[in-house]
Amino acid sequence: MASGVGRSASVLRAFVSNFSLRTLSNEHFLSGLRCVSCLHKRGYSTPAPTVRAQYGGRHTVTLMAGDGVGPELMGHVKQVFRYAGVPVDFEEIRLDREHNDSEAFRQALLAVKRNGTALKGSVETGIDSPTGSLNAQLRTELDLFASVIKVQSIPGVQTRHDNIDVVIIRENTEGEYSNLEHENVPGVVESLKIITAAKSTRIARYAFNYAVEHGRKKVTAVHKANIMKLGDGLFLECCRKVSEEFPQIEFESMIIDNCSMQMVSRPQQFDVMVLPNLYGNIVGNIAAGLTGGQGVVPGMNIGENYAIFESGTRNSGRSIAGKDIANPAAMLLASADLLEHIGLKSHSELIRDAVIKVIVEDKIHTPDLGGQATTVQVVQAVIGHVREKTKQ
Repeated sequence: MASGVGRSASVLRAFVSNFSLRTLSNEHFLSGLRCVSCLHKRGYSTPAPTVRAQYGGRHTVTLMAGDGVGPELMGHVKQVFRYAGVPVDFEEIRLDREHNDSEAFRQALLAVKRNGTALKGSVETGIDSPTGSLNAQLRTELDLFASVIKVQSIPGVQTRHDNIDVVIIRENTEGEYSNLEHENVPGVVESLKIITAAKSTRIARYAFNYAVEHGRKKVTAVHKANIMKLGDGLFLECCRKVSEEFPQIEFESMIIDNCSMQMVSRPQQFDVMVLPNLYGNIVGNIAAGLTGGQGVVPGMNIGENYAIFESGTRNSGRSIAGKDIANPAAMLLASADLLEHIGLKSHSELIRDAVIKVIVEDKIHTPDLGGQATTVQVVQAVIGHVREKTKQ
């Protein structure tokens, strides 16, 4: 592990240059957070096309702060962007617990379609809420078919396991989150799980293409086909068929209950995982918990035409809102991923490097990582590294 400031510039540049990490060290960690844009080939290996800047080279990005800690974290993102000189203007849209009607949702949808990309906090959906999940509806309406989170051990952060390096690719638009539920008679509810060959094949091909493009060796398809023989059986069969197109990539399948146990006992065995919607949600949160939690894992939702960037675990953090203890790393890293996606690579690297320096070298940690730093202190440290770099 790095011992501090002494190895700063050269080590962090090495982080960026090496994406093939099997033995994780400081030099390898940042590389796994890079390479957001996976090639845009209509073979579903990647994000939407880069949004072209207009009006003097500036980009417009939709910003939806959401609930909980979202508004305060978005404020910090905007502050870091100002110091980094990022040529981005935010179109801010209210979509949260208080603004969740059909008109608010329509405006959010139009804004993302207009701008192509969005940075988003989680919109809470209460158990007693009359509306379904607006987060899921956004992903479905925009056909953001692939949720991608990269989960890696962080040098200097104490966790139960070391050397974790897994990419979790989740089908985002069908399965149990199809918003198809009804009550047949009082006390009897049907909740429909939709699995289609087209969408299962699409996400499987995305996962295998991702593995090839990023030097990964294995893809694990997670399922429950031993019980749900038609639905999960179809998903598994589609993954198997796609695997035949990629003989250089090892393919395995694993039942979801065994996968959950293996994830907490021996997570190092996984490389790229492809999962239906609900399983991907659960396994992604387990993996994030093994490496530091929701505050350090960014996520992205990718479609053919649009992309939304957010925290990988999609938790609003309402219980810690306003307490100045939320970890801003995940949202800052998500914003860096967004910048890379729209072609602002140098700004993306500037922010990402600064965040990693604060975590790995400076060891300025919020309480979720065992430290005592406040959110503001972490952000100020990030800004300090940004200013230092921009003066060079």
